[in-house]
Amino acid sequence: MSQTIPAIGRWSDLANPTRFVGFANAVVPWLAAITAAVLALGIWMAFAAPEDYQQGITVRIMYIHVPFAWLAMMCYSIMSMSAIGTLVWRHPLADVALKAAAPIGAMFTVLCLITGSIWGKPMWGTWWVWDARLTSVFILFLMYLGLIALTRALDDPGRSARAAAIVTLVGFINIPIIKFSVDWWNTLHQPASVIRLDGPTIHPTMLWPLLICALGFSLLFFTLHLMAIRTEIWRRRVTAMRRISARRADAGVA
Repeated sequence: MSQTIPAIGRWSDLANPTRFVGFANAVVPWLAAITAAVLALGIWMAFAAPEDYQQGITVRIMYIHVPFAWLAMMCYSIMSMSAIGTLVWRHPLADVALKAAAPIGAMFTVLCLITGSIWGKPMWGTWWVWDARLTSVFILFLMYLGLIALTRALDDPGRSARAAAIVTLVGFINIPIIKFSVDWWNTLHQPASVIRLDGPTIHPTMLWPLLICALGFSLLFFTLHLMAIRTEIWRRRVTAMRRISARRADAGVA
């Protein structure tokens, strides 16, 4: 926690991997501490919030399930922006950001599915139904797994980056489907109750704990993402050094 954040003249300076690693080294400890504090506050507020008149105590799972659902979609949206950065602007860290975000997005998506099933059992009487919302989120999870496999299947970093970027952008069509599935089709899943044109329908005593939890888990995502990007940069450097050493060894033998 004693590190200071290095001076950055422009945000574009962070495109330099060395500058980005230095920035991440300084920011991650502070961001992790803030994340822990906000999550602790959010969880405390969630337990202090009143029970729902219909769902009773089971409504408390909302305070982690809903943030997981939001982050599953937000993470893929960030990956899509990274894909544009790879294909259009050839940003040096865009592919790194995409690859680093995929496992985190998969984690939040599977947690969304698990907590949703736990919540659905007492409310719907079943762990799972193949309605539009649940099916589209499950497809999102499969897309994450496919992208993780794709980014590791090709040895050529350039080909891997372009292929992952194209697949990511094609798959983005699933994000609005997830968001509006409860409006377009008749599903068991309840309609949106927070992000609405006419305002939230949740009582403030439940809305504020939900928003604080969502903020805490969002900060957790950014903390993990920075750490994953930093690790990926280090991994690529080690791989490059090994290849250089191998070429030099081959040249020496020859």
